[in-house]
Amino acid sequence: MAEKHFKYVILGGGVAAGYAAREFAKHGLNPGELAIISKEAVAPYERPALSKGYLFPQGAARLPGFHVCVGSGGERLLPEWYSENGIELILSTEIVKADLASKTLTSAAGATFTYDILIIATGSTVINLSDFGTPGANANNIFYLREIDDADKLVAAIEAKKNGKVVIVGGGYIGLELSAVMKMNNFDVTMVYPEPWCMPRLFTSDIAAFYEGYYANKGVKIDKGTLVVGFDSDANGDVTSVKLKDGRALEADIVVVGVGGRPLTKLFKAQVEEEKGGIKTDGFFQTSVPGVYAVGDVATFPMKLYNDVRRVEHVDHARKSAEQAVKAIKASEEGKVIDEYDYLPFFYSRSFDLSWQFYGDNVGETVMFGDNDPALAKPKFGSYWIIDGKLLGAFLEGGSPDETKTIAKLARLQPQVTDLEQLAKEGLSFASKI
Repeated sequence: MAEKHFKYVILGGGVAAGYAAREFAKHGLNPGELAIISKEAVAPYERPALSKGYLFPQGAARLPGFHVCVGSGGERLLPEWYSENGIELILSTEIVKADLASKTLTSAAGATFTYDILIIATGSTVINLSDFGTPGANANNIFYLREIDDADKLVAAIEAKKNGKVVIVGGGYIGLELSAVMKMNNFDVTMVYPEPWCMPRLFTSDIAAFYEGYYANKGVKIDKGTLVVGFDSDANGDVTSVKLKDGRALEADIVVVGVGGRPLTKLFKAQVEEEKGGIKTDGFFQTSVPGVYAVGDVATFPMKLYNDVRRVEHVDHARKSAEQAVKAIKASEEGKVIDEYDYLPFFYSRSFDLSWQFYGDNVGETVMFGDNDPALAKPKFGSYWIIDGKLLGAFLEGGSPDETKTIAKLARLQPQVTDLEQLAKEGLSFASKI
């Protein structure tokens, strides 16, 4: 096969790739300078839609509706946008070898691609229970959700197993969002997770108690503090039940597993410096190899706000890191200097009629405010995290866009807090003094 050369190659076709392509186009591209190489068969899209709107029983989201960059209020980049901007979209192409020294990528089909500058935007892959040797984990109708193909298979199963029983394994983002959407599809839903409460990486027990109570009121059963140890299936290989460590078995027509992800860095092992499970970068997302950048889930970068290095798995960071890397590449070519990445961590989720946002760092003491009664029609409450007399993190459920901006401002400014009881009384109004 003939070798193809590009000035810029973005490896990966997820959210970061789309936002990087838009940034390149803003700066001006010559036709044929940029290629996106993706193992998926479709142009970059807003991945969060897969666990939300894509699975809705009515008015479900479908492509081309959620191609990037609609998730941040930007223009929707349809497949033709790429060709109109001289960008080559190389889809359904899995890269199996990356040689950074010779600037060469090789596909599973044997095609080779060379580049001057590479942006690694490979993202994450799901952690599969079969990786742990869980008995029966390869049965039919056990699903994971990462790519649009996964979502299409789950949609087909929802149709085939109408009004059936689903077990959701995991109590994080995917677990909570999928439990909600499966309930909306009129399934009998049970969530199972080993931790003492849901979303333990972010939620305190008090915050989690609200969501667990709200979900229970919606008819979602929650089985926490227990492990899944295996699956039973019928003669056709279809899953029939989920076996728990305490000896019980839960009937299941469908199982959805959401137990975390792993950054896809294997292609670059021993070729770039790594740190904290990701590829080490500077504040411009350049790696230890000149001309090679890493963005999104795979990048371990300097978190300027906390004088720390971190790896962040979230769509907001995927978008912003991709834009920062392209700005840095173009500035370098033009002999200009840009500011280092100064990211404020941001996480959010929507399920049922709920919507929460979190900004900052969830370390230190917590102060709850508002009313977190799960029986309320429109609950609204929040939490602050305080360490060494400084407010570092802020969480809000049911807030308005302006209130969301308020908590972001607090997390960025890190104001001094002297009286925690007073802070709890003031809640959101604390921000008016800053």
